Amino acid sequence: MSYDLIVVGSGPGGYVAAIRASQLGMKVGVVERSELGGICLNWGCIPTKALLKSAQVFEYIQHAADYGVTVGNSKAEIGEMVKRSRGVAEGMSKGIQFLFKKNKIDHIEGFGKLKNGTTVEVTAADGKKTDVTAKNVILALGARSRELPNLKQDGKKIIGYREAMVLDKQPKKMVVVGSGAIGVEFAYFYNAIGTEVTVVEYLPSIVPVEDEEVSKQLGRSFKKSGIKIMTESSVEKVDTSGTGCKVTVKTKKGEEVLECDIVLSAVGIQANVEGCGLEDVGVIVDGGRVKVDEFYATNIPHVFAIGDCIAGPALAHVASAEGIICVEKIAGKNPEPLDYGNIPGCTYCSPEVASVGYTEAKAIEAGYDIKVGKFPFSASGKASAAGAKDGFVKLIFDAKYGELLGGHMIGANVTEMIAEIVAIRKLETTGHEIIKTVHPHPTMSEAIMEAAAAAYDEVIHL
Repeated sequence: MSYDLIVVGSGPGGYVAAIRASQLGMKVGVVERSELGGICLNWGCIPTKALLKSAQVFEYIQHAADYGVTVGNSKAEIGEMVKRSRGVAEGMSKGIQFLFKKNKIDHIEGFGKLKNGTTVEVTAADGKKTDVTAKNVILALGARSRELPNLKQDGKKIIGYREAMVLDKQPKKMVVVGSGAIGVEFAYFYNAIGTEVTVVEYLPSIVPVEDEEVSKQLGRSFKKSGIKIMTESSVEKVDTSGTGCKVTVKTKKGEEVLECDIVLSAVGIQANVEGCGLEDVGVIVDGGRVKVDEFYATNIPHVFAIGDCIAGPALAHVASAEGIICVEKIAGKNPEPLDYGNIPGCTYCSPEVASVGYTEAKAIEAGYDIKVGKFPFSASGKASAAGAKDGFVKLIFDAKYGELLGGHMIGANVTEMIAEIVAIRKLETTGHEIIKTVHPHPTMSEAIMEAAAAAYDEVIHL
């Protein structure tokens, strides 16, 4: 079978690239060995949000009396939560099947291995091998949970995110290793449904890529909800020989042994670059990621790569944007390269965290003279009405030109607010223009206008 484009992998990079290529008139085949939609849709972004919603509903019920509502006994049923989450993922995957049919994209089932710049060998589930050719190939290979040498995952007592999503029995105690987005989201989920959770983080603060004030606020919120946090600590070994786990944690004060039922390893991801024929064809892999130029071309003609298997933020929306740019370039359009300095990051624990651009420390490090404006949700009418006063919006401006360098938020629904900051930065809007942009009242989003006003000493509600 011959195509204009073959995409290996159907995650948010692969399937979006395939649809855009079809829109541009290409005949497209997508090689996928498991479910359409990849990890994000089936085992990551989407089903985790379904689990987190279940936790949130349970939390609402626990605090119903605060809102003048009386509720009887409630119980978190992890089996039912998992069942709902899997149903959501299934529905989304069927949605991708529909989009493939609509856009006349062929789903080629099996494992794709590059044979040369224009040929992919597909091994079906029964072992049968078929060669598929195309004018161009996009590798959207994705990534998986990274394993530390002293934290080997057995899928039972030491688990990765996939197992954490489908536990049939709720653990009484859990240790989460790593406090990036995956770690803190699962820490929040399990703590909310009644598991005793300890988070172990090697660096000095949790969610270490975030602005320092955001990290501190999340730390306070987590401790208030009963999550134990150990920063500047590392897991040395885990003894799984007994009924549970004995986790040896090295801290600044010495070693401590934690007992728990399950250890969740959330120490990042590693790209799926093995066994895909990259070495055989001569595609350069650097530091475990495929090396590409600004339009995602590898060193081999006609071979491109996008998403988690290349360097850059391992985020679904980044993979999708890369897929579109890559395909438009192949089609002879003139897309502009992706601005990696304006990519939003979201963490869906409670309170939510969302950010884009420079942190305060990074802006100072880059040599900017800055103005900082902060508006707490404790001063927001909408936040008070919702009973969600934790958190703030923090904006960092270049004092010289008024350019918005970074936006950092923590609070309820802030993941829905960050896009405004991304658009503002894309359009090079100044601080004064934000102040003069009339925001609706009462909303959480007006905190953005207030934070901008605070940076310029014009804030009204503080």
